[in-house]
Amino acid sequence: MTDRTLPVTEDELHAYLDGELPGDRIAGVEAWLAAHPDDMAKVAAWRAQSDAIRARYGSVADETVPTRFDLDQMMKADRSWRKPAAAAAVIAFVLGGALGWFAHTPVMSAVNQNTKGFETFTTEAVEAYKLYVVEVRHPVEVTANDAEHLVQWLSKRVGYQLSVPNLDKVGLKLVGGRLLPGPTGAAAFFMYENATGERYTLYSGRSNAPATALRYADNGPAKAVYWVTNDVAYVISGQGDRKNVHDVAVAAYEQLDSKMLRPSGG
Repeated sequence: MTDRTLPVTEDELHAYLDGELPGDRIAGVEAWLAAHPDDMAKVAAWRAQSDAIRARYGSVADETVPTRFDLDQMMKADRSWRKPAAAAAVIAFVLGGALGWFAHTPVMSAVNQNTKGFETFTTEAVEAYKLYVVEVRHPVEVTANDAEHLVQWLSKRVGYQLSVPNLDKVGLKLVGGRLLPGPTGAAAFFMYENATGERYTLYSGRSNAPATALRYADNGPAKAVYWVTNDVAYVISGQGDRKNVHDVAVAAYEQLDSKMLRPSGG
């Protein structure tokens, strides 16, 4: 029997994504992904890229290859192509051209945009976290005592209907929130606190990046988990143990990902 606790290799992640993983290894890989958010995000990014390529070029892949590009015909036309070195050169040329083409396609643009959004939003969110988490008297503009007004006000300013996740199950209570400038316009910022005074923040703003699963960023003392859903980027920031920040992000993600983006009222 295959050991479910064995470390998972990148080859196995690719095989899992392609449906080529041996049946007795699937449970082990899925358990590994559940415990390793970075690998889960990596597989999600691969799947999104594969889906984008399939959506854009799937019909082309089903087309009949023109005779002039048939390798057998090309080799018959010129006996020099029978030489292995020449054939390898042709294949390298074709593959190189294909890779160059894909580098300019919307698929690669989407991947680059996602990476840029991840870096930009996490940087902004962590800076806001570090700035306000140490505040004693004024960590937020509007406190949790006026949560209904806070949500209405911020929703109007950021341009979409906010939903503030309940994080009781991870021991966090809402402190309040504030309006901040963000990389794509106004951003909403919510602060939570546990019984020992440890604080976590949720930062969100509009994003044109493709939807993505949870992605982790280590910014020294501050840790961050980023994701995009329904054209909005979210970042959970906190200090200390990576698992704690991840657990908070999962609790928020499960609630926010189920919400459909709605324009806020005027």
